[in-house]
Amino acid sequence: MPKFDPQLIKVMRSALEEAMTRVPSEYATSTTKVFLAEYILEAAAQGQTRYDQFVTAATGQLEQTINLLFTQPDANQAHAPLRTFQR
Repeated sequence: MPKFDPQLIKVMRSALEEAMTRVPSEYATSTTKVFLAEYILEAAAQGQTRYDQFVTAATGQLEQTINLLFTQPDANQAHAPLRTFQR
């Protein structure tokens, strides 16, 4: 994993906190936060450095993450999204 300078880490933390404010309260768990942090880390590893890029990286995966974490598989149905989220 690449090393990030302290200022960039502050920006990434702030972006994570902003992204978490966009998570519906019933899904705002520590596990959800870990997934969003991973998306931000991936964006930074790809060279992104701006706050808005990190927020977009996390919130762009929010619906998929919630479906992954909170949707129970049903053998008779394909996975349907829980709801659509505004970004």
